[in-house]
Order: sequence, then C-alpha cells, then structure tokens
Amino acid sequence: MYRCSLRGKFKKDFSLKKNKLTTYDVAVLGDWVLFDESTEGIGVITKIIDRKNYISRKAKRLLGSLKRGERLEQIIASNLDSIYIVKSTKLPEFNNRFLDRVIVAAESCGIDAKIIINKVDLDERNFANEWEQFYTNLGYKVFITSATENIGIEEVKKSLDGKVNLFWGQSGVGKSSLLNSLYPHLDFSVGEISEASLKGRHTTVTGIMEKVNENTFIIDTPGIRAIDPYGIKKEDLCHYFIEFEPFIHSCKFNTCIHEHEPGCAIVKAVEEDKISIERYESYLNILATIEDDMIY
Repeated sequence: MYRCSLRGKFKKDFSLKKNKLTTYDVAVLGDWVLFDESTEGIGVITKIIDRKNYISRKAKRLLGSLKRGERLEQIIASNLDSIYIVKSTKLPEFNNRFLDRVIVAAESCGIDAKIIINKVDLDERNFANEWEQFYTNLGYKVFITSATENIGIEEVKKSLDGKVNLFWGQSGVGKSSLLNSLYPHLDFSVGEISEASLKGRHTTVTGIMEKVNENTFIIDTPGIRAIDPYGIKKEDLCHYFIEFEPFIHSCKFNTCIHEHEPGCAIVKAVEEDKISIERYESYLNILATIEDDMIY
C-alpha cells in the first residue's frame, strides 16, 4: 500500500480548466496510475491511465452557479466489470425508482448491472421474490440475501470472483453488513437505522477499494439518497430501458421521447401491458429531471 498525492501538474490543469470543466474528479477508485515512490510507503501520481469505463452521476450544483445547466460530473469509480445495486426489503423500504436510476447509469456506461435485495429476513409479505421475478424477466441477475441469516451470501461471492465489483446503494440497506458477511476480514463499519425517518445513517464516509483475492476487487461507496445519471439526453434515455428497445423504432415520429406524442409505440406497449407501468413511470421520472440546457 502506498499513500499518494497528485503531481502538481494535475492541480495546475484543474485550476486552468475550472471554468470549462465537466468533471471535478482527477483520480478515482479503480484507476490504474503510474507513480514515483518518494519515501517508503509514500508516492506521487504522475499519470492516470485511460479508463475502459466509469460510472458517474450529476454532482451537486456549485455554489454561485447561475445557469440551470451548469452541473459537473461526479465519477464514482472506473474500470469496472460489474456493479451490484443493493436494496433492502424494509428499513428502508424497497424503492424501485432509485434502483432504475442506477440501472440507467450502468446501462449508459456499458457496465453489467446486478441487483441484490437484502434483509429478506424482514420480508413478511414476500416482496423480495416478486421484485426478483420482475427484474429477472427484464434480463437482470437478482440475488436474494440476508446478511444476518447468511442467506444467498455464497451465491453472491461466486459471482464476484475474478472481477472489479462496485457495491452501490442507499444508506441503511445493509451494504456494509453484506460485505462483512462476504469477507469478514474487511470489517466494514456498520450503522444503525434512524428511528425518526426509518432511513439509514451514513457509515461509509469515503469510497474504498479492497483486493479480496488475486483477481477480485471490491469497491464500497458511501450510501446515497439520490442519483441523477449524467450525460444522458432526453432522446437517448429510452435506450437504457432495455425492454423499450423492440418498440422504439415503431413510433410515428423519429423525434419521439415517449412522453405524450401521438403514435408513440412505447405508450401503446404500456397500455397493452408489454411494458410495465412501474418501469414506464421510472422512465418519466428520470425524463423530468433531465435539463434541456445541460452542458455536456
């Protein structure tokens, strides 16, 4: 392990470009870098190797930003093989809107998305199996787990082998407990659920990447409350809902964004139950947050 700082040229480039910058992340988890060792265990990063992919979201709006579209890109991690989206059945309640947003972010970056529905031991109404079937039918791999009762842990562990894996989820879904069940020696910090909001409190305050065996890496990220995928235009969003693909080219107008246009094949497919209303509402929800004047 080496504790590294960025070479001065990166900071200078950052300063020179700050008025034109679209991202404020110079080096991120998952990057391959070149570095010079200055003293034992301490180094200076001299080069960041080109990334094969990365996943990101819209950063919080900058203070003093006047234009509606002035938003930067926050890169979460790079060079990923898989992203595991962790949700819980309860405490906090399962939220498919958040899940669909992360799926869109992963699809837009060409990263394999898998779903973990955790805390199945609290699932009194069998919601987990219903949502498992729902997303399995769409073509996504879904794992049903309980960190406290050791359910589904080995199945998840086998799927991680030989890959760079990002775990992402909202606060309180049991992500750190799940990782501790997978790899007890990592000893991730585990938090509690707020009694007032029934939502999780942040326990992972910064991202961390762990090498768990020769070819397997785990990236844990702080729990988040919301995500807006970055770099997606209204006319492109439909391509990241994989079940829309068979109908996209049958719309009356080639500029159709599948919202209220006449002759929309997507709307017709929803009316005929060929596309679920749950996913279509997720689509409309994301569509409404895409800014027309976004600077990309």
